Amino acid sequence: MEGLERIIREHPFFAGMKEEFTDLLSGCAKNVRFEAGQYLAREGDTAKEFYLLRTGRVAIQIATPERRITIKTVSANEIVGASWLVPPYRWGLDAQALELTRAIALDATCLRDKCEDNHSLGYDLMKRFMPILSQRLQAARLQLLDLYGAKR
Repeated sequence: MEGLERIIREHPFFAGMKEEFTDLLSGCAKNVRFEAGQYLAREGDTAKEFYLLRTGRVAIQIATPERRITIKTVSANEIVGASWLVPPYRWGLDAQALELTRAIALDATCLRDKCEDNHSLGYDLMKRFMPILSQRLQAARLQLLDLYGAKR
């Protein structure tokens, strides 16, 4: 587990987090990999994990009847997934690997249990997720403006 603890501690998403919290989180973690074209998440599926990207690139997408719209492309040192935080714990978007992608997957049930047991950990995680969620919401808004603005 020492390797995962170190990787989690050094990931930019967890920069400055108390070591006791990163040690707790490492108990929920495992290494995963995705080949190009493979999905990390599909809209509507249960959000069982969130991902700390180590290598590769992932497209965060919305599917429309006509096409797939990439809202944002994320890469090493970024994260994928916040749907595990909010009931009913379903993915709201697709996340597709654009190339070989290696990540640390953190189990959602394990994380929620640890946050319930330690509200300070939960608050710390919320402070880390909220700026990312806000930024991605803004990116989606801009994509929609482009999509509908072009049809006028």
